[in-house]
Amino acid sequence: MSDNDALYDVCERTKNPEHASVDDVVELILERAQHPRTEHRNAHLDEMMATVVDRYGTRPVRTVIHRILVDHYPFRTATHDLEMRNVDGVRIGTAAGQFLTELNAKHDD
Repeated sequence: MSDNDALYDVCERTKNPEHASVDDVVELILERAQHPRTEHRNAHLDEMMATVVDRYGTRPVRTVIHRILVDHYPFRTATHDLEMRNVDGVRIGTAAGQFLTELNAKHDD
C-alpha cells in the first residue's frame, strides 16, 4: 500500500472518541523528540523526530501531521508551502502513523 492509500484511525477523521486525536499524536511526538527513548526498538523514530522538530519547529510539524492523518495528504505533498524538505514529510508521516497506532493500541487495552 502506498502512503496515499492509507486511511488513519484518528478521532478527527473517524469521529470515534476511542481513537487518538491529532493533538495526542503531536504531543507524543514532541515528548519523544524532547526525551528520546534509548533502549527501545523505535528509538530511531524519536531521534529522527528530534532532528525534524529542531530543524522546523513545532507548528510546521503539527501541520504536516494533520495533513497526513486527517486530510489524507501523501507524505511528500504534506510539506507543500512549509519550506520543508519532502523527505522530512516522509519522516514525520512514518513517525505519526507509528505513534498513532501505539496510542490507539493503548485505548484498546
